Amino acid sequence: MTPNLKAIPLILLGVLLNAAAQVFLKKGLQAAGGLAWEPGALVGLLIQPGILGGLACYAVSVVVWLGALSLAEVNFAYPFLALGFLANALMARTFLGEQVPGLRWVALAVIVAGVALQAWTGRR
Repeated sequence: MTPNLKAIPLILLGVLLNAAAQVFLKKGLQAAGGLAWEPGALVGLLIQPGILGGLACYAVSVVVWLGALSLAEVNFAYPFLALGFLANALMARTFLGEQVPGLRWVALAVIVAGVALQAWTGRR
């Protein structure tokens, strides 16, 4: 198995952590009643559990991404980040109750097909 292919689990974990971060941040904003550009309100926002969870997901995703890059070429790994669009749509629908229009699902399928094609080029 090539190093690129060995990196795929780390790459996918990084993608999922990034998408989870978005959901956590949105939940934190909702719990705080939105974003207010006042110093006190910003500090209060930063202590919201959802915001802290989102920032933690980002921090862990950076460490995971470093592991992926230690195994794979950047030009192989980076396009997988596009799968974040699909992960985000699924998580937003599941955890936030957001609607995903039919045409967006078609667009997401095209993105997944593109990522699959680029991943196939990593096989040698």
